Amino acid sequence: MFDVNPPPIAIERLAEQLKALANPKRLQMIHLLMEGVHCNCELGEALEMSPNLISHHMNILRDLGLVEMERDVLDGRWVYFSLNEAALAELNHAFGAFFDAHRIQPRRPTCGPQGSLVRMTDIAVA
Repeated sequence: MFDVNPPPIAIERLAEQLKALANPKRLQMIHLLMEGVHCNCELGEALEMSPNLISHHMNILRDLGLVEMERDVLDGRWVYFSLNEAALAELNHAFGAFFDAHRIQPRRPTCGPQGSLVRMTDIAVA
């Protein structure tokens, strides 16, 4: 048996984030929020989505902590969304740490045909 190094970040958390971000509409929402705060009606208009779908997708992004929501103090029907910069920085760090090409190691399998390769120079010719 060979030693397995632990991943540099929490795999479960990364899988949860990847699952949520795998939806194209959610990625478009994040793209729009990179431009600054948007209200639910602006997002709906830009993405051609109904308010209930905007809320559904935003709730998923909020549960991850990537998006923050604020209601208008004078009229609670107006909802404003923005990105949580700290959560975005954490996500960038996790992706960078996990998908860092420098983590790739030169390893050969210890089993199967490749695990028992014999070099031609090691074969004694009679």
